[in-house]
Amino acid sequence: MTQHQILLRRFAAVSPIRIALQSEGAGVALVSMVLYGQLGGFWAVFAALLLVPDIVMLGYLAGPRIGAAVYNLGHSYLGPLMLAGIGALTDGRIALLMALIWGAHIGMDRALGYGLKYPSGFRDTHLGRV
Repeated sequence: MTQHQILLRRFAAVSPIRIALQSEGAGVALVSMVLYGQLGGFWAVFAALLLVPDIVMLGYLAGPRIGAAVYNLGHSYLGPLMLAGIGALTDGRIALLMALIWGAHIGMDRALGYGLKYPSGFRDTHLGRV
């Protein structure tokens, strides 16, 4: 077992950092859902699209290194933030709603302990081993 794997297992246990990051994810998910409702989004659309960001897991078909990179691109807050910015600048309500769904997805993943992936394997995340 490598030093990196030992550290990941150690942090998989409950730690103040992990609790803070998971709480932050829950907060992002909650705020995203509240804003979605405030913008008049349809909850059926929210439910239908909530898991769409997980399509990036198909990157793992190309191997763990590419899979982790593609997964992390789809599960970084930068994507929904850029989409929300585009929506705000262009008065694009649909872009804002999609950004909120995407952000809620990421927040829920983080709240459940699914973090950004390391290239060593799908189960190795910045929040510990899943």
